[in-house]
Amino acid sequence: MLKKLSSVLILALALGGQHFVVSSAFAQDTAAPAADSAAPATDAAAPAADAAAPAAEAASSEGAASAIDAANDDTAKSEEYGMGKLWNEGDAVTKTVLILLILMSAATWYIAAIKLMVQSKLFSQANEARKVWDSKSLQDGVNNLKADSAFRAVAEDGLKALKHHDGKLTDKIDLESWVSLSVNRSVANITNDLQTGMAVLATVASSSPFVGLFGTVWGIYHALIVIAQTGQPSIDKVAGPVGEALIMTAIGLGVAVPAVFLYNWLVRRNKVASESLNAFASDVHAYLIVGVHGGDK
Repeated sequence: MLKKLSSVLILALALGGQHFVVSSAFAQDTAAPAADSAAPATDAAAPAADAAAPAAEAASSEGAASAIDAANDDTAKSEEYGMGKLWNEGDAVTKTVLILLILMSAATWYIAAIKLMVQSKLFSQANEARKVWDSKSLQDGVNNLKADSAFRAVAEDGLKALKHHDGKLTDKIDLESWVSLSVNRSVANITNDLQTGMAVLATVASSSPFVGLFGTVWGIYHALIVIAQTGQPSIDKVAGPVGEALIMTAIGLGVAVPAVFLYNWLVRRNKVASESLNAFASDVHAYLIVGVHGGDK
């Protein structure tokens, strides 16, 4: 009985092994066609990728062209409402106001440059004039100064007043008063020269905002006329005249603000230069009077 059972188990194991081998072989045979079918799919994907590349390049080119067109549109719009349009489409009043503001600005910077050079030259002469008192006499110190020096002119006027005091008309005026008048007159002439052009700066500083405001009012007037003619108060109809008005306001302020600053600055420098001249004139006056009373006439 046991021998029969053993035979049956051996037979069952043998059959199971054959079934496993057959199943493995069948699985391998089935996987091979699947791999073969996947390979054509990969080959088909390559042409699709190649076809997508030109499309991407075309899209990027179109985007760049759109960006360039947008930039050109912005430039055209800025030129449409810029200074060129203001000048080309402005009437005689607008152009007159614009030219007047430009001339006022040019006059401001020209006068400021000239006054700055004159003041700097005068400050340099003041430094040289301090060396006069190191000389043996006032005449020797004056001769060492430059011919165009303002301080030399003051000292020479004092010396001339001292030499010509013995005239018939000047006998009725005491020497101290005569020398003082001569020296102060010389200082006043130089100070008046320093003030030349300052009135123009003051005029520009005070009037240019109102000139620009006049241009603003004129631009708004044009905007109202456009609205009345078209009957449509749209922004594209009034943008030009209103922009014209705003440009006039900006130009007027751009002319006035530098003129105010330059005027105040130059006035302060003129005051310092005048104080230097007055101090030197006082020293010359004291030297001449004391020299006369000390017998050094």
